[in-house]
Amino acid sequence: MKTNEELLNIAKEASKNAYCVYSKFPVGACVLYSGGNYYAGCNIENSSFGLTLCAERNAISTAIASGETGQIVKIAIYSPASKMCFPCGACRQWLNEFEKGQNIEIILEDEDGNCCSFTANELLPYNFRLNMI
Repeated sequence: MKTNEELLNIAKEASKNAYCVYSKFPVGACVLYSGGNYYAGCNIENSSFGLTLCAERNAISTAIASGETGQIVKIAIYSPASKMCFPCGACRQWLNEFEKGQNIEIILEDEDGNCCSFTANELLPYNFRLNMI
């Protein structure tokens, strides 16, 4: 399994590939699954801002498209533009969608450049769920 520092470093590398011509706010993410596989993603903006894809959702989508069937254990998120780059509301909901009873660890870089973490439930304690699931 990758350490928090390794996951954050992969997210840092992924942020270098961000397509952020409008906001100038690059973000990288690295999601770790229960089987040990990990997937990176970066944000990809669009002039129709609602079509922008966040780094976290890009990493999760890459995992699913690659056939990943495990559970998300951790996700590291990094932006050189802002320390403590928390996931947006849509990404928090996505993480909760795939949580399946596990409390996903969200890894960020703090103001001193160290890893810090929160749980998905801490960031979105009252997430939306359909009663059918």
